[in-house]
Amino acid sequence: MSMDFIEAMNELEREKGISKDVLFEAIEAALISSYKRNFNAAQNVRVDMNRNTGVIKVYARKLIVEEVLDPRTEISLPAARELNPHFQLEDVAEQEVTPRDFGRIAAQTAKQVVTQRIREAERGLIYNAFIDKEEDIVTGIVQRQDLRNVYIDLGKIEAVLPLNELMPGEKFKHGERIKAYITKVENTTKGPQILLSRSHPGLLKRLFELEVPEIFDGVVEIRSVAREAGFRSKIAVFSRNPEVDPVGSCVGPRGMRVQTIVTELRGEKIDIVRYSELVEEYVANALSPSKVLEVQVFEAEKMARVIVPDYQLSLAIGIKGQNARLAAKLTGWKIDIKSESQAEQEFGRPKTSSDEMHQDSVSID
Repeated sequence: MSMDFIEAMNELEREKGISKDVLFEAIEAALISSYKRNFNAAQNVRVDMNRNTGVIKVYARKLIVEEVLDPRTEISLPAARELNPHFQLEDVAEQEVTPRDFGRIAAQTAKQVVTQRIREAERGLIYNAFIDKEEDIVTGIVQRQDLRNVYIDLGKIEAVLPLNELMPGEKFKHGERIKAYITKVENTTKGPQILLSRSHPGLLKRLFELEVPEIFDGVVEIRSVAREAGFRSKIAVFSRNPEVDPVGSCVGPRGMRVQTIVTELRGEKIDIVRYSELVEEYVANALSPSKVLEVQVFEAEKMARVIVPDYQLSLAIGIKGQNARLAAKLTGWKIDIKSESQAEQEFGRPKTSSDEMHQDSVSID
């Protein structure tokens, strides 16, 4: 090996972060296999590569015995003492057996080992870089699509966005820049694999964390998210500072913050509601944009009966039950919605139109 090779090893250590000693050890181990394969399969050898000059030597390691049965692995005591007068029986003697043309094999082997180690190191660096971004948002460029996945270029690696993780009706063009949520980072035999999603509730949560400084700073907290991707979402927020309005913070000046998120999600409707420790108030807020007259809580069943004005019943339930379903997901409570007339007939509740509960929420279309 030449000094140029040693300098190249030093450069790899600086640029790729691969330990030079690890590379030397890997090359030495590979050279042992190469020697046995090309010269003497039965011989026990040690390869030494000088860390400063790159000079490679091969040493046969032989057990010192009284009677030599296999000269490839054994040596007599007199012969061993010609190498070193201090040798004793059962010691291991080393004798240089470097082949004349071993340099060519060594160079080829070293190149293969270094190339493999560089590939492994780069895979490791990519994996370490993205494992910390699991459950976070990344921005990438659409590269191609097959029958199962969309492939997104993240710079150092191509991530996989399964078609079933897209929002309904969502299509992309080649070269389009998109945001996606990392659901999983795996270290496979073929290298790191990154799985993305556009329909995961975590995407909505992280978008709000990025767009709303109060959430990023921890003043406003996202307590729950319910999402039916591409159609409607609900997000419950809470403020640790009584002087900060959590709903207003998420909406932003002239609705700019939430509108940025709506645009990113291709027009998905978002209901931002105030979280409350009071179940009655929380459930009423969660049913935004409908108005609620009364909430009756049944702790044992973890069920809430909600009474709404007659003209608000369809709004409270939503198209195909969507609004009620999202409210139940958001709060974790079963919700039974009754109109004022139904409640009067079934439970004898006095009918009134002036006792609507105070609700704190906003709906963004």
